[in-house]
Amino acid sequence: MSIVELDQETLQDVVTDDKTVIVDFWAPWCGPCRSFAPVFEKAAETHTDVTFAKVNTEEQQELAAAFSIRSIPTIMVFRERVMLFSQPGALSAGQLDELINKVKEVDMAQVHAEIAARGEGDAQNG
Repeated sequence: MSIVELDQETLQDVVTDDKTVIVDFWAPWCGPCRSFAPVFEKAAETHTDVTFAKVNTEEQQELAAAFSIRSIPTIMVFRERVMLFSQPGALSAGQLDELINKVKEVDMAQVHAEIAARGEGDAQNG
């Protein structure tokens, strides 16, 4: 599967899809980002049921700021419009595969129920 380049307009469309989306926030001048790129590309070829996307933080500074990106590369994983993972630093191929497999195992019904419960609690406490 190809890797999608995201900007402010396309991010919402990609993340609101119910699929699993892995986003790599990177910059062309970043050595660790360049080292991680082949790992990310290989995972995209292997895990065709996952959407892989990249955000060039140099070109998309507002988007990077909106996600509070302070260090690159930063990997974020969304599933059913919920951010399940966010971590700065490059991952090894094994770490990325393990992360993808763990995300696929998450019980999203339970996650949505916990989010709903927190939302109700916030409304009652506010």
